[in-house]
Amino acid sequence: MALWRSFQCLPLRVRIWIVVILAPVNFATLAFLGHPGSALVAALAIAGIALNIIPLWRDRGFTTAMAIPHVLCWTPLVGVLASLLFFSDVTLAAGYRYFLTVLLACDLLSLRWDIPDTVKWLRNRRTVHGP
Repeated sequence: MALWRSFQCLPLRVRIWIVVILAPVNFATLAFLGHPGSALVAALAIAGIALNIIPLWRDRGFTTAMAIPHVLCWTPLVGVLASLLFFSDVTLAAGYRYFLTVLLACDLLSLRWDIPDTVKWLRNRRTVHGP
């Protein structure tokens, strides 16, 4: 119940971003298993979300600490995606290439917010949203 209240205290645009775009796009990596690099892509994408269980449990709510797993997992993911999309000689199926481009844009945008949040958390150690 406390987690739900904490989630509800986030700005509406953040809740929509998390539920409609961020989580679905990262979990959709599972649909592309079997494509080149897909196991590493899926592992990093999902780890960035799954590891948020730690700060959620520890802080009993949504905190800026939740940015840390994103930074730790999605920074290398961005490198993997850039390598697959722009530097690899491997031929990617059109649908997979399009999906990787969407995933790259999504996680880069998230990191745009997550890196400052990580720095903020490291400075303040804890900022809880909600009661």
